[in-house]
Amino acid sequence: MTKEALLIVDMSNDFVADDGSLTVGKPAQEIVPYIVEKANEFLTNDQIVVVAMDAHEENDPHFELWPAHNVVGTKGQQLYGDLFTWFNEHQSNPNVLMQPKTNYNAFFKTGLAEKLKASDVEKVHVVGVCTDICDFLTVAGADAEGFKTAIHKRGVATFTDLGDTFISHMKICFFTEIIE
Repeated sequence: MTKEALLIVDMSNDFVADDGSLTVGKPAQEIVPYIVEKANEFLTNDQIVVVAMDAHEENDPHFELWPAHNVVGTKGQQLYGDLFTWFNEHQSNPNVLMQPKTNYNAFFKTGLAEKLKASDVEKVHVVGVCTDICDFLTVAGADAEGFKTAIHKRGVATFTDLGDTFISHMKICFFTEIIE
């Protein structure tokens, strides 16, 4: 059986909650049940679930481009809603990983590729926010590391109107499987 991993990207209070500093809002909130369902499915099938989360320091130069968000140790960096509950219930499972990241791409200087390869993962599934930024660049990073990729349309959201365009780009550029 092929080993696969579900990457849950940036589903924090700052990106999802109505009062988040860089929120996608309702579209992100609406994908939470799907992501929880997929995470449970992956664990039931003895697969890997990775929570890839922005982790910025207060003076991060990243904040010259974006409002301050996901500052380490703040409520804004915590997983949102039912995902917070899910993670707390499953964090002791060896197939559940928390992967902090300081870049849009969850594979950039994080060691994530090595961790997944050590678990014989061959395919990476991406859900979370934002479709046209961190999801897209994480798929690009996974592809560059030699993983097959999949994007779950029902499990991604963004605050622009470019989500479908970037999903199409993932398919064209990285041969990403699109799961409806």
